Amino acid sequence: MKKFFSSESVTEGHPDKLCDFISDSILDSFIEKDPNSRVACECVASKGEIYITGEISSSANVDIENVARNTIKEVGYNNADVDIDYRTCKITINISKQSQDIALGVDSSLETKKGELESIGAGDQGLMFGFACSETKELMPLPISLAHKLAERLTFVRKTNVIDYIRPDGKVQVTVEYDNDMPIRVDTIVISTQHLPDIEMEQLKKDLMQNVIKPIVPSELLDENTKYLINPTGRFVIGGPLGDSGLTGRKIIVDTYGGYSRHGGGAFSGKDPSKVDRSASYMARHIAKNVVANGYAKKCEVQLAYAIGVAKPVSVYIDTFGSNTIPEEEIQNRINKHFDLTPTGIINYLDLKRPIYKQTTNYGHFGKENLPWEKIISF
Repeated sequence: MKKFFSSESVTEGHPDKLCDFISDSILDSFIEKDPNSRVACECVASKGEIYITGEISSSANVDIENVARNTIKEVGYNNADVDIDYRTCKITINISKQSQDIALGVDSSLETKKGELESIGAGDQGLMFGFACSETKELMPLPISLAHKLAERLTFVRKTNVIDYIRPDGKVQVTVEYDNDMPIRVDTIVISTQHLPDIEMEQLKKDLMQNVIKPIVPSELLDENTKYLINPTGRFVIGGPLGDSGLTGRKIIVDTYGGYSRHGGGAFSGKDPSKVDRSASYMARHIAKNVVANGYAKKCEVQLAYAIGVAKPVSVYIDTFGSNTIPEEEIQNRINKHFDLTPTGIINYLDLKRPIYKQTTNYGHFGKENLPWEKIISF
């Protein structure tokens, strides 16, 4: 049976991603100086203004405004007339410390108080999903994999002046045709990129086809019926926070599996690893990826669920969608035996008290080989 599935990605200049990038840059700046920093930092971007808020408890002293301006500069925003200017934008900071009520559960878990084990407690209740499949070499679904690579390429050709008239804001969407759950071709590619006002659309379409699409999408996945929708509105000059407001945590499907797998609802950016929204999602991906990498299944989804102040997950769930080569019960037993799924266990196993989060912000938190949760092990 033939089906079509679509996933999207966005460039680092998308207003929501700009906010994610600022939040993660601030997080890294604190963790670099104090690995035990508790950070929950969120950002709002609008016309000419960045608003930074949240809760931070740390011994580190960080110039938050300077971090934010340097991040905006790194993205390439320097023109208030069409998006935002890192030099002149207003930055408002409203940061408080972590709630003492939350800290009670995080500093010492329920199990620690009972003398059962030593671990911090989960920073909140919630459920987190991890996923992997054999569609790509990085064990990610093909639609989101291609969308990320196209969005990243769009940024590359801008920053290297291969195409010197595009601006930081942009979005990509890829539709893949499946036959009996196997990807067989790319049906549609949508690219919308901010550009300078004096460029002709035909030139833009030609340049993106030649310098973005062809270098990224394998030719065997394209055919005479593949559709290309490039800047379908015909004009995209006003962009970034001037064109649309941005908010940390609003691109959770872009950050994960492009809608191919379920999502628990928690965002990642700006959160230190004591927040299981982030760290447990990374661990769930690590487990799912290694179930597939070890040949136990061709597709695997893992759910972890936590209660605030409690170290051990309240549930661990796996689904291999009938693709397993060994019984799911055996896979579950191997997971339980090999992995410590308490927050402290996850943080230690993945070595998460490091300033590694800025590199996760853009083009997906999963599928990047240099990240610790992407490491392949035997278990």
